[in-house]
Amino acid sequence: MKTTVVLMLAGALIGVVAASLIVPPALAWYTAPGGLPQGAQIQAVVQIPEVIRYATTKLLNGQLIGAGVGAAVGLVVGLFLSMRPRPVVIHTPAPRTTP
Repeated sequence: MKTTVVLMLAGALIGVVAASLIVPPALAWYTAPGGLPQGAQIQAVVQIPEVIRYATTKLLNGQLIGAGVGAAVGLVVGLFLSMRPRPVVIHTPAPRTTP
């Protein structure tokens, strides 16, 4: 039981770290405009607090998903490691006592 919980927590931590590395580039790619010629400038007026709120919300959601997936993987690994094979019992037939 203890091993499974430790593996779940380790998996959640690894999931958060992986999401912290994966989500920002994915978010930058997703929000980048496409189809512009090289070197073209985009004229845009943005509200910085809204952009920051959007980016941090997406990062935290990605970390939450990463933690959940990592904990689920840790649970599965912990369950497989904690299962012990059952001993095989070979039943021999009883000797006949009647002729």
